[in-house]
Amino acid sequence: MASPTIDDTSSDSPQMDPNGAIPTLPDDATPEQKDQHWFTYVYQGDKMPQLTLRAVLMGGILGMLMAASNLYTTLAIGWGFGVAITSCVMSFVIWKALRALTGGSISQMSLLENNCMQSTASAAGYSTGSTIATMFGALLLLQDPAEGQTSADIRTMSISPIWAVALFTLGTGLMGTLLAIPLKRQMINHEQLRFPSGTAAAETLRSLYGKGREALDKAYSLIAGIALGAIVGIINTPKEVLGFLDRILPWRLPEMIPEHGLRQLHDRQFPAFGFEPSLLLIAAGIITRMRVCLSMFIGSALLYFVVGPWLVEQDIAAAGSGWVTGPDGVVTYDKAQVAEGVIKNIELNGAGTVIRLTTWSLWGGTAVMVLASLTSVAIQWRTIARAFTSLGGPSSGASAEMREIEVPVKWMVMGLIPVAAAMLFVQIVAFGISWWAGCIAIAMSFVLALVACRATGETDTTPIGAMGKVMQLMFAVFHPQQVVPNLASAGIAANSAIGAADLLTDLKSGYLLGANPRRQFLAQFIGVFFGTLAIVPIWFLMVPTKAHLEKFAAPATRTWEAVARVLTKGIDFLPISARYAILIGAIVGIALPLMEKAMAPKYRKYLPSAMGLGLSWVVFFSNSLGFLTGAVIIWVWEMVNRKNADKYGVPVASGLIAGESLIKALIAMAATAIGLVNG
Repeated sequence: MASPTIDDTSSDSPQMDPNGAIPTLPDDATPEQKDQHWFTYVYQGDKMPQLTLRAVLMGGILGMLMAASNLYTTLAIGWGFGVAITSCVMSFVIWKALRALTGGSISQMSLLENNCMQSTASAAGYSTGSTIATMFGALLLLQDPAEGQTSADIRTMSISPIWAVALFTLGTGLMGTLLAIPLKRQMINHEQLRFPSGTAAAETLRSLYGKGREALDKAYSLIAGIALGAIVGIINTPKEVLGFLDRILPWRLPEMIPEHGLRQLHDRQFPAFGFEPSLLLIAAGIITRMRVCLSMFIGSALLYFVVGPWLVEQDIAAAGSGWVTGPDGVVTYDKAQVAEGVIKNIELNGAGTVIRLTTWSLWGGTAVMVLASLTSVAIQWRTIARAFTSLGGPSSGASAEMREIEVPVKWMVMGLIPVAAAMLFVQIVAFGISWWAGCIAIAMSFVLALVACRATGETDTTPIGAMGKVMQLMFAVFHPQQVVPNLASAGIAANSAIGAADLLTDLKSGYLLGANPRRQFLAQFIGVFFGTLAIVPIWFLMVPTKAHLEKFAAPATRTWEAVARVLTKGIDFLPISARYAILIGAIVGIALPLMEKAMAPKYRKYLPSAMGLGLSWVVFFSNSLGFLTGAVIIWVWEMVNRKNADKYGVPVASGLIAGESLIKALIAMAATAIGLVNG
């Protein structure tokens, strides 16, 4: 891949040839030639500040905030959002404001300082908390209340002690950072994989440090989105969450919108059926675009209007289900009429007032997502093969200059010894995993990180879900019918692999900008500590009990829970219809990636998204409607003014997500803290 041309009017520009552009490398350039070319024309790490205290502190603080944001979005819609671009823009604007407030007495943060800040923020905000809401959330959901208790009596801290969550999160985050060391030189320096998000982050920084008006316009649009998202997050908070908020803001947005449970069946409501007054989902739809969002809406409509009502009618016809048909033909539900041992298709919640379709449909939706992910990985067998063979090739004779700035492999070895020991300790003591099985889980983290990094570099997609399920399948054999080891082993591999892939994305940004990789690695390493410091207490404040977790849709968490139940308890407890849903979902999950692979590229956009279809049966109808609303907005916007939509669409949507999710996380933590003090 040829290095990009950079405007030489910038003070941060690398050395140029006489024609004003970086020479293009030949396609057959050797690794040594690539290293020398980069060091000569791109490297800037010794010419401007990079690893400074202010850059690390700014990145750590922003990363801690983004960790809270991503934890909330994972619980709300099952997705975490990238931190790199958002943190770059926020840091740039915040520093501009600080300079203005101090009359310019502090210096402008350099391009590479901002890139270093990005690395710290990504490590803190994204790579540390990916299994907090999924693995530990699934462990919480799998706990059944004792007789006379409710979900509110199951405390998160009693299921997962603070020390175990903290050590697990810190260990896997550091492991991902260390595993990225040998992969960076092969995948970024020599193969020059694209890592699209890393490339985009580098371009964003170049734009921000450019002289054009467009850079400032994008920055201000993101800040405006954050402000609007925060405002909507406050006014759509239900009453009685925070007392002081009720006093200063007596009305709420949900009260101005028709009741969510608009669709009913036999006087029983479908929860969260209508339009949800939130910009978070709409903004996510703007980024996700039409194909996935329309697939979600169609799948959700099929569930709520066709499949779900049909299954309820089957339950009504079954004796002992609790549904009673009176002499006048009116159907009612009487919990006292439920016969022991009767397995219904659709369970009712809320004392029999709410038809919770997702408790049934998540089985089919999970099957679609898991099998689609596994099939996609299998289709990319060449990528996997290269991941296993690329490190076995001859090493390049690095120059003395490159050896001075690259991260030595011995750092990885020295770091992994204590980190692996700590991970083995927490597996044995906290999760009851055999020492030999714990060693296998750690070793598999190497393998899965290798595959995850290459897949991310080539496609910008990290198949963590599929690889986590592979680990669950493996440990279902090693520790049969034991749910805790099953989930913990998958969590180790998932968190380590996603950490390595995300940090390589940041290293790609640094490579394009000419950063010193050794200093960038240190920023990432420090960022893991910031992220752990934030995400662990935030998790316990936001989700103190199982009842608090059950208030969230938590599709990713419920997927982990569902797979763990099947692998550890069997499927005999499931209704026959759910087993058919698993089978049909598996067929759909396998078929769609195969069809997409076989089709010509111009026709692929007409195929439904397997992930969208699967997700539609795990989240509520209102979630799918919110996603579709965002997709329609950006679609219409592009039709009216594509250039304007391309310029402002993603920055505005990113701001809306960051603003609402952050304020919601802060409100949830404040409400929980007040409750703990008063309780």
